[in-house]
Amino acid sequence: KRLLEAMAEAKKGAAPEWAQFPQDLISVQCLSKEYKYLNDENVRREMGQEVRAKFLEEAAKSGMFDMEGGAVLIKGGTTAMANLYDTDVEIAPFRQESFFQYLFGICEPDCYGVIFLGTKESVLFLPVLDEATFRWNGPPHTVDHYKTKYGLSAACSVETLCEKMAERKVKTVYTLKGVNTDSGLSTALEVDIASLVKSQKSSHTFQQDDKSLHPVLAECRVIKTPKEIDYMRACCRVSSQAHTFVMRHIKPGMSELQLESMFKAFCGVYGGARHMAYTCICASGPHGAILHYGHAGRPNDRITKYGDLLVLDMGGEFHGYCTDITSSYPINGKFTKDQASVHKAVQAAQQAVFDNLKPGTNWQEMHRLAEKTILKHLLEMEILKDATVEELMKVDMAAVFMPHGLGHFIGLDTHDVGGYPVSGPKRDMALGVRWLRTQRVLKAGMVLTVEPGLYFNEMWIKQMLAKDEAKAKFVNQDVLKRFINMGGVRLEDDVVITETGYENMTILPKTIGEYESIVGKYTPKCSPCE
Repeated sequence: KRLLEAMAEAKKGAAPEWAQFPQDLISVQCLSKEYKYLNDENVRREMGQEVRAKFLEEAAKSGMFDMEGGAVLIKGGTTAMANLYDTDVEIAPFRQESFFQYLFGICEPDCYGVIFLGTKESVLFLPVLDEATFRWNGPPHTVDHYKTKYGLSAACSVETLCEKMAERKVKTVYTLKGVNTDSGLSTALEVDIASLVKSQKSSHTFQQDDKSLHPVLAECRVIKTPKEIDYMRACCRVSSQAHTFVMRHIKPGMSELQLESMFKAFCGVYGGARHMAYTCICASGPHGAILHYGHAGRPNDRITKYGDLLVLDMGGEFHGYCTDITSSYPINGKFTKDQASVHKAVQAAQQAVFDNLKPGTNWQEMHRLAEKTILKHLLEMEILKDATVEELMKVDMAAVFMPHGLGHFIGLDTHDVGGYPVSGPKRDMALGVRWLRTQRVLKAGMVLTVEPGLYFNEMWIKQMLAKDEAKAKFVNQDVLKRFINMGGVRLEDDVVITETGYENMTILPKTIGEYESIVGKYTPKCSPCE
């Protein structure tokens, strides 16, 4: 309630909401409203209960489950997944498997979760720990701890799993197995019921169904519940605040890694984030043309220079829920004429998409709309010549300058599941739209990124033009030379589709004037403790 009141008050202010965001890292004794909300056990417990109720409803509707004698069994992430190669040192704080996180919300490893469809009970099965574990990790939590914190029906030892299913006369166990249509990878934590029964020396037998659960559960994750949307709105607010924090403190001569570090610090202090949603992309100058810069081979290690155009693609993760936000602006806070032209092109493309977002909109058509808008601006900038937008679309010219899809689902994974369900649509393999992580018609409750971009990746441009004279003849090489070392611009916001349109959950400057009013404009002022 306090967070919603603060957000409502900020919208009433004379200054834009992003201009009111904190400029300082608060002391450790201060907790922001956002921190309190995102880490409130009551909030997360109620969200988990709402998610499980939705799943039970959708399972019944599907007709694919025995709602009397069936049980859903999912295995959580394991301790081994977090270990650093052949050592027992955790490479990072444990991150739960997303489907398990969705249904049970448990942030601990080596657990199983069962939903008994007949009784609607949700039961956590905990690993058996040895005494050495207690020495390092402290005493185990009580059963009441798990029931209270996560809103579960019960918590038991994993050794009793088969026994508990037999007590409830379970006939069919539904396990998770499927392919993530975004990545093409299969679920990593599949359970074999026969092996489980054998390991527990149980005399009971259960039929296993590993085909029904994945499509239903993936589709549940596509359409967020009201409480999930509330939670993601707060996640986006903190990540937006972190972006503006970087904007205010940024100076030429900083390393890209320092920009990443500022963002991470803010998300931790103001939102309690232990993880980022993905590897931060802090690209400066020509690096801005590298779509997923920041990887191990190019680890955000360049020293920025006065006049560099930045592409800062960074998103915090809060108890599993991801954000994915990109801002682009010159590090010195003043756009050149050419930088402004590129930024305006991308902003116009994003706004054109926003103007058409509502239930029933075809996402593939939105990608094409963004392409057309960018091509129009490239003609105005005289980078392209001797053609109409329609002629350029026929030769897929937009793919030369925006070599990625318009956006993707986001939730418990940055590139969330459900993009290409079995029920369709199938992926259109035409150049440009083939890169879309979904081509679905939009529905209320979907959460997506909207991220058009315009890049000057010299190697990619040369490759594309060398392959196709039909493209090359439309490029004004003399003008292109002015832009080739600029890098690029990407603007990425996280939106939720509503019953009547959309809500942009990202709160950042949009126009060139707004960016120039905040970049490098840090004014020391301590944030009040709430």
